[in-house]
Formats: sequence, structure tokens, C-alpha cells
Amino acid sequence: MASKGRGRLSSLDLLPEEARDDVIWAIAELNTRERTQADILFELNDRLAVKGIDPISRSAFNRRSMRLAKRSMQIDERRHIYAGIAERLTPEEVGKADLVLGEFLKTLIDELLDGDGLASKNAMELARAYKDTVMAQRHSVELRDKAEAQADAKLKKAVDEVGEVVRKTAGISQETLDEINRRLGAI
Repeated sequence: MASKGRGRLSSLDLLPEEARDDVIWAIAELNTRERTQADILFELNDRLAVKGIDPISRSAFNRRSMRLAKRSMQIDERRHIYAGIAERLTPEEVGKADLVLGEFLKTLIDELLDGDGLASKNAMELARAYKDTVMAQRHSVELRDKAEAQADAKLKKAVDEVGEVVRKTAGISQETLDEINRRLGAI
């Protein structure tokens, strides 16, 4: 499989180091989506002119803008998809989610290999990404379980302290307090 490489550098990529802050500014302006691309390019070229740097063509800026817009839409789409799924990823469901994610990545790898769009190195990177994702999910569940255990311990301690005060002042029996604790443990 032939590697595509990094491709040809654009005029934005070839700008000198002193123009980097201006390019970053332009990208940030594109991402805010409050001004037109033409206005941003005009101001970027003004900034470059002040520094004695040749202007960026409309077509080069448009290509970069289109790539950024595509990435931004992909990120937004993923965020909305994951927001809808996140509330359903309870500790009990994480194991199922791991399986689904694993099968999804396997299918993706197969499709990319069939289309000559993925080298074996890329497949290995996807496998590592899957492994890291699973490990992160498990770590998240462990942290949540630990926090829940700490909250349960604090609640039990508070109930015991309040129960002792109530037992002494109101005459509630130890058996009644034990029953309250048993029922709280079942929640």
C-alpha cells in the first residue's frame, strides 16, 4: 500500500514564523463563525502586508477554510452523538459499550483495508486507540465506584450519628436503627 504522505504545502503552511500568530488569529475567527471568510482574509492579508509578507490567495484560504469547516462539523456531530449516548453509559452498560466500540473499530479497520485507505501501521494505531478507550472507560467507572463508596460511607456515618442522638433523646430502639440502616443499604 502506497502512503499518501503529507502532500503539497499550501501558501499558508509556507508563511514565515512571524506570520503564525496571524494565521492562528484567522483560524480562530473562522471558527467563531461571526464574520465572512472574505472579511477575515482581507484583514489577514492586511496584517501580513504590515509585516512585509505576500498576501494569501482567496483559493488557498478557501481550501483551508473548507477543511476547518469539515473538521468542525465532524466534532460537533460527534459531540451531539456522544451527548445522547453518555447518559446511557452506566457502569452496568460500559461492558456492552466496550463490545460495541470494539466491533465498530473492527468494521472500520476492515473497510479501510478493503479500500486501500489504511496501512498496517494505521490499523495498529486504531487498535491502540481502542485499547486506550476501553482502559479510560474502566478507569472512569472505577473512579465513579470509589466516589459512590465514599458517599455511601459518609451517609452511613451521618445516619449512625443522627440515629444515636435520636435513640438517646426519643427512645428509639437499636433494632429500629438497624432496620433503617438495612433499608438505606438496599437503596
